[in-house]
Amino acid sequence: MSLVRKETGIDRSAQLAAFVEGAGWQGDVTAPLRADASTRRYIRLTGGAAPALLMDAPPRAEAPACPPSASEADRRALGYNALARLAGPRLEAFTSIAAYLNAHGVRAPQVFAADPDLGAAIVEDFGDTLLVHAATDSVAEARLYRAALSTLRPLRQVDLAPCQVGTWPLQTYDALAMATEARLLPEWYADYRGVELSRDALAAWDEAIADLLAGLSPPKKLVLRDFHAENVLVPEDGRLAVIDFQDALIGHAAYDVASLIEDARRDLDPGLGAELLAEEARHIETPDVFLSDYAILTTQRNAKILGIFARLIRRDGKAQYRQFFPRVEAHFAKDLRRDAVAPLRRWAEIYMPALLTPSGAET
Repeated sequence: MSLVRKETGIDRSAQLAAFVEGAGWQGDVTAPLRADASTRRYIRLTGGAAPALLMDAPPRAEAPACPPSASEADRRALGYNALARLAGPRLEAFTSIAAYLNAHGVRAPQVFAADPDLGAAIVEDFGDTLLVHAATDSVAEARLYRAALSTLRPLRQVDLAPCQVGTWPLQTYDALAMATEARLLPEWYADYRGVELSRDALAAWDEAIADLLAGLSPPKKLVLRDFHAENVLVPEDGRLAVIDFQDALIGHAAYDVASLIEDARRDLDPGLGAELLAEEARHIETPDVFLSDYAILTTQRNAKILGIFARLIRRDGKAQYRQFFPRVEAHFAKDLRRDAVAPLRRWAEIYMPALLTPSGAET
């Protein structure tokens, strides 16, 4: 990826180096430590007041985020990020949500310095041990997954409506955002699997998704949206920390539980998954509503993931995401068997029966 800001002609690496030095740290800004499916990069720094990472998030690397006042037509004109209410390149989302989480008892990186115009921040470094690496046996797996889910429980104590959090407008994970994400399955995954869907099939998908989402309870809890075993860190002090939460919205308590239990990147013992779900339901005032939401949200999320991974492979050339398809396909087939998602199961039976019994074969 080029480090030159085309709109100014200024070498981005020089700007990042100046930012890091001005904040009191040092590091090779051209040597990223890791990256994810987004446009962000992370670079380990030395010196300074505490262990830290440089987050490099170029401010014009993605489509714009959704303005709070945007209509559906406005969001469609702005593109996918606005439709799905993703933060995109907006650094303010990360810094504001991080401060909110820490203030409400959920451990997130402290932000030591930030330049939203540059798209750079220096954030607390919790090390490299992710939950996915630390869950080395059944005992560690059960302990860490229970700890991970318990970290989010403080968020359930607060009911939210759209509001300003720091410098970031916190919005609702609405039906348009969820339907936009789920439509990635017929738009990208079906084609990846060699299934040609007619216009009628796409219209029927939209109708089935609308019916599915209509069964959700009202959204009122903060959800991180990407809470899984590669986004939970296990620092040396043992108190778990969360990362990659900049896309947080006001949604349903079951969403992040679904993200962790039906993880695309790691197999969780099915018996433990069922225990964890039952335990989380017992921490909810209305467990039946929670479990119904869970059934709907796992289906929506796994439809989205199948589409996203197909898009990453086809559009972005990231072939490594092929390895996750068998796991997510199995999750989705299981999801479709639940009574709460009957509208989407009927669609699959008519237009894409392979979704009901995935073979695990890759193309």
